[in-house]
Amino acid sequence: MIAERKDDHVRFATEQHRRRSGHNQFDDVSFVHHALSGIDRSDVSLATRFGGIEWQVPLYINAMTGGSPKTGAINRDLAIAARETGVSIATGSVSPYFADESVADTFSVMRKENPDGFILANINANATVEMARRAVGLLRADALQIHVNAVQETVMPEGDRSFASWGPRIERIAAGVDVPVIVKEVGFGLSRETLLRLQEMGVRAADVAGSGGTNFARIENDRRDRPDYSYLDGWGQSTPACLLDAQGVGIPVLASGGIRHPLDAARALALGASAVGASGLFLRTVLDGGVAALVSLLSSWTDQLEALMTVLGASTPADLTRCDVLVHGDLRAFCADRGIGTRRLATRSLSYGTDFHHTNHETIGGTR
Repeated sequence: MIAERKDDHVRFATEQHRRRSGHNQFDDVSFVHHALSGIDRSDVSLATRFGGIEWQVPLYINAMTGGSPKTGAINRDLAIAARETGVSIATGSVSPYFADESVADTFSVMRKENPDGFILANINANATVEMARRAVGLLRADALQIHVNAVQETVMPEGDRSFASWGPRIERIAAGVDVPVIVKEVGFGLSRETLLRLQEMGVRAADVAGSGGTNFARIENDRRDRPDYSYLDGWGQSTPACLLDAQGVGIPVLASGGIRHPLDAARALALGASAVGASGLFLRTVLDGGVAALVSLLSSWTDQLEALMTVLGASTPADLTRCDVLVHGDLRAFCADRGIGTRRLATRSLSYGTDFHHTNHETIGGTR
């Protein structure tokens, strides 16, 4: 039954991405173009650091699947693509392994194919410390993702219905494993209040995983005999909304959910993400074109992100948070309701004292 569910998830997720409309709230974020802000490409580094972790590029293949022969083959191809491009990768939830150890190789194939890469094991928030350690051992994982997915579980016909223990369990796991713990949503977003709680629990980083990408409420609704929960299609906060909500929170944040291209990755980094991940697009790419297609896509993203940083004058991913951005539309309305100031984002480069911006500012202000 678990293997069948995992195959269903792949099928429905792929169908979703094939018919997805082009717009999401990343389109409500734009960079202010400063024509003389560009730097030399040779001065750009894609390396990113957060929570004691260092990645050579700020991109990662986010959690997807595992637990059946078909999904094991997908994990193998994803791991090869990660190895060839140097991006980090997360396995899907290893819950099937806890229920049936015979499916171990559908997950451990990631480490077999990517022996030196950065791999995140993935478990749910019902796991014990002992289960968390088993997951890390299975993958020889460099970090542990814990996914929180109350909305998905609610719609899932066979899903969990008890969530009160999640917080205490996460805190125990964070203290009980020897690798960094990263908590992630599955497409409904992490609010500022949730991020503050995770920080108190000792979680090293959080993946906001907002709406705009794969919709697991819709996937689980498609698996039901009747689509009883179709009204939940718009539940949650978008990834850019979560990133803006996280401004000033001490815990490092990662961004996934609705990332369509390198410009969205640059937007997410500019809004404070330390790294950017995707699942559905990468899944569709590897299913349609195999490993070579995904390697080509990831290489292109890396190259184009570096090009965008060069134009924007950002020598590191963290420097993108100094770039001026405008927030429009529904995203701006969200910020107003949550008490998030957006005007300062449009002129924040002035705070960093670049000669060009200071000169323009002083001339326009009439002080020269």
